[in-house]
Amino acid sequence: MRRLLVANRGEIARRVIRAARGLGIEAVAVYSTGDAEAPFVAEADAAVALGGRSATESYLDVAGLLEAARRTGCDAVHPGYGFLAENAAFARAVGAAGLVFVGPSPEAIAALGDKLVAGRRMREAGVPVLSSREASEDLSGLELPLMVKAPSGGGGKGMRLVRERAGLEEAVASARREAAAAFGDDRVFLEPYLARARHVEVQIFGDSRGNLVHCFERECSIQRRHQKVIEEAPSPAVSPELRQELGEAALRAARALGYENAGTVEFLLDDAGHFYFLEVNTRIQVEHPVTEEVTGLDLVREQLLVASGEALSFSQGDLSLSGHAIEARLYAEDAANGFLPVTGAVSIWRPVELSGLRYESGIEQASVIGPEFDPLLAKVIARGESRREAACLLARGLEETLLAGLVTNRDFLVSVLRDEAFLAGDTTTAFIEERHPAARAEHEKGLVEQAAAVAALMAEERKRGETGVLASLPSGFRISHTAPERRRFRSPDGELLVEYRRERDGAYRLEVLGPQGESRQSFHVRRLRGSPSAPALEMDGIRRPVLVERAGQQVLVRIGGARTVELTELGRFTDSARQGKAGDLVAPMPGTVLSLHVGRGEVVSAGQLLAVVEAMKMEHRITAPSDGLIEEVFVSEGSQVSAGDLLVEVRPVGEA
Repeated sequence: MRRLLVANRGEIARRVIRAARGLGIEAVAVYSTGDAEAPFVAEADAAVALGGRSATESYLDVAGLLEAARRTGCDAVHPGYGFLAENAAFARAVGAAGLVFVGPSPEAIAALGDKLVAGRRMREAGVPVLSSREASEDLSGLELPLMVKAPSGGGGKGMRLVRERAGLEEAVASARREAAAAFGDDRVFLEPYLARARHVEVQIFGDSRGNLVHCFERECSIQRRHQKVIEEAPSPAVSPELRQELGEAALRAARALGYENAGTVEFLLDDAGHFYFLEVNTRIQVEHPVTEEVTGLDLVREQLLVASGEALSFSQGDLSLSGHAIEARLYAEDAANGFLPVTGAVSIWRPVELSGLRYESGIEQASVIGPEFDPLLAKVIARGESRREAACLLARGLEETLLAGLVTNRDFLVSVLRDEAFLAGDTTTAFIEERHPAARAEHEKGLVEQAAAVAALMAEERKRGETGVLASLPSGFRISHTAPERRRFRSPDGELLVEYRRERDGAYRLEVLGPQGESRQSFHVRRLRGSPSAPALEMDGIRRPVLVERAGQQVLVRIGGARTVELTELGRFTDSARQGKAGDLVAPMPGTVLSLHVGRGEVVSAGQLLAVVEAMKMEHRITAPSDGLIEEVFVSEGSQVSAGDLLVEVRPVGEA
C-alpha cells in the first residue's frame, strides 16, 4: 500500500491520515464544497474536490470517489465510519477498480449490513438473538414497549420507541421516511424493548490468514436519541467470566462469515447478565480510542497492515486490559432543547493539555459547522488507573477546554461524568431519562461576577497596550478625577455592568452590577507577573492564575481551577435580544419542511402535530404548545428554512 484515498471527513479522516503517515503511506483527502477549508483537507498529502454540499453530492458519490482515487494514483481506500463504510456495493466497486478496500469483504458487509439477515445468521451460529418481526407482517400480537428499527440503520436514525399501540402506525411511517433519507432503504422491523439494558460491544479483528481475535468489550449505554455520547472500556458490569462469554460469542459471529479486518459485535445486556445480539458494525467505530487506551493497540494502523495482506501483529494471548478509559463525544447540539443540532462557527478552540487526556477532533478555530453533516466536533478521551479517576479527569478536561462560538453539549457531558450513579457504574440505556443530567452548568456562587471583572480588566490592559495611552506617565497618574470606566457583558446570569477605576498604585477597583443596577460584588485587583497568555491576578488578596481567550465580542475566562465562564461583551448601546411571542413556533435548525398538518384558522389542541421539519436526515416534530387557533402559517411543504425562521403562529385560547 503506497497511496490511500480517505473516503470520509472530519475527525476520522484526520485519524486515518495520521495512521497512514506513521506507516509511510501517502494520504489523499476528498472534500465537499463546505469542507474546502477543513483541517483534514490541509493535513492530507493531496486533496480532490468532489463538489456539492450534501453527502449525496460528495461523500456518497461512488463514481466521484473512484475517479479521485484514479486521478491521484491511489491503490487503496479507507472508508472511515458512516457514509459508505458499510456499503457492500461500494466495497465491490473499489475491488473492481483494482483498489484495496480497507475493511471486511463485500460479502461480509452484505450479510451483516442488513440487521434482519444478520440476526438469522447469528442465530444459526449459536449467538443469542432477540425475536424480531418485519413491519409488513401482522403486528397485532406484539407486546409493548418495542423498538422500530431500520435493517440498514445506524447512528439512531430510523429508530423509534413505541410505548402505546396508538402510536405504532405513525412510528413505523416516520422511521420508514427517515431510513429512506439516510440509507436509501425504507424497510423497518420491530423487536422487544429492554428498558434497563446495557449496550455492550466487543471489538473483533481478523486477517486473511484466518487469525481472529477479540479485543475485549466497551460499554456505550449513555445515549440520546439512541445515539452514543459516552463510551468506556472495560464495562463496569462485565465480570471476567462474562467477558469471556461475550468474547467467545463475538468470535462465533465473526467465524460464521470468515471475517477480516476491524469490526464490532454489539449486544444488549440485561439485569440478569443475559446478552442478546444487536448487530455487527463492519468498520472502525467512533469509540475505538477507548479500546486502544486500555490495550495499547493502534486499531487504524492495524487496519492498514491487515488490508496490505499482513498477519495480525498480535494474538489473543498477547492482549490484556490495563486501566480504564472513557470517551465523550463533544457535539454542536443544544442539550436543553432536545439535543437538537446547531450550526455556526467555532470562534475559540483550545484543547487543554493534561496527562492522560486525548483529543480526536475535526475542527480548528474558525471551523464552520453547517447543517449538512453530523455535528460531532471532537472526541475527548481520558485514561486512568481506575474508572473514577478516568471520569474525573475527563470532566476536568472538558471544563478546561476553551470552546466558544456555538452551543455544545459540554455541560451535559460533565453532568453525566460527575453523576453519582454514573460513578457507581449504574449505567443503562435509560440513564438520561432516569437521571436527567443538567444541560447547563451551574457556576459557583460569585464566579460569573469574578469572570466579568477579569474580562473587563484584561480588556482594559489590552487597550492600554495597543494604544500606548499614558505609557510614559507614572502608573496610576491622573490629570483629574474622572467617572469610572464601564464594560457590559452578557453572562449566564444575565447582563452585567462592570465599573472600574485604576488607582495610583496601579491596582484596580472594580464593581459588578446586575441587570437592575444592583451591586453584585466588588473587587480590588492587582496584575502580577505572568506569561502574556496566562497572567496572574491578585483578587482581594488571593493570587489566582487566569486564562482569558477572546474572539470578537466573545470572551472565555477561567480563574484558577474553576469552570470556564463564557461571556459576550456588549456595546454601550446594545439592547437585550428581543423575545418572540409565546405562540410563535420557529424552526429549531436549518432544514426542509417535510409536511404541514394545519392551515390558517384551524383550532388545535396542546401537543397536536403541526409540522415536520427534516434536518440532518432526522425528523423534528413541531407541536402546538397549548390549545389555540392557528393565526398564520408562514411556510409550505418543501420550504427551506433557517434556524429561528417563523413557521406557525398559534394564538392561545383566551387571548383576544
